[in-house]
Amino acid sequence: MLAGQTLGSRKTDTRVGRRQYFGAGISPQGFRRGVRSILHETGLNPRCLQLEITESVLMRDAESSTSILEQLKEMDVQLAVDDFGTGYSSLSYLNQFPIDVLKIDQSFVHDIGSPNGNGIIVSAVIAMGTSLKQKVVAEGVENHAQLTFLKERRCDEGQGYLFSRPLVAEQFAKLLAENSGMLNH
Repeated sequence: MLAGQTLGSRKTDTRVGRRQYFGAGISPQGFRRGVRSILHETGLNPRCLQLEITESVLMRDAESSTSILEQLKEMDVQLAVDDFGTGYSSLSYLNQFPIDVLKIDQSFVHDIGSPNGNGIIVSAVIAMGTSLKQKVVAEGVENHAQLTFLKERRCDEGQGYLFSRPLVAEQFAKLLAENSGMLNH
């Protein structure tokens, strides 16, 4: 219900092509039906809806997860693995799940510039995600050194305080309006 209300309140924005991401906790029962209903009620293009699932939840029941994810992909919904690297997933599963986005956990990004940091791991995850044709997003980007490191390795996107603190909808709309020229670069 909350996701439907939130998406419904953003219907105008989605028509002009703005990407918006929402999180909601939904039980497995009726999940596909609920997503389909929200998409129908809001008129949202399914490719504009990205659902995130944490690596640990994904691996809790890999067989069931695969089935649900495949059903969502049939609807053209975008799927992301959040907090990648914090769970115990087998790398072979990454190729089996119909995942569009791999989000590197901020704990790996935090010290990528230090001599004994996670730079090698982050580089490997970026390369792996890219070779699997998944968009790779680094979470927790807080400074320009991290951003430079990620750009040099062709990480697709970054999230973190370097770009913005969490915002309420009105602040987000203002930020978009003030920086609309930057979105096209």
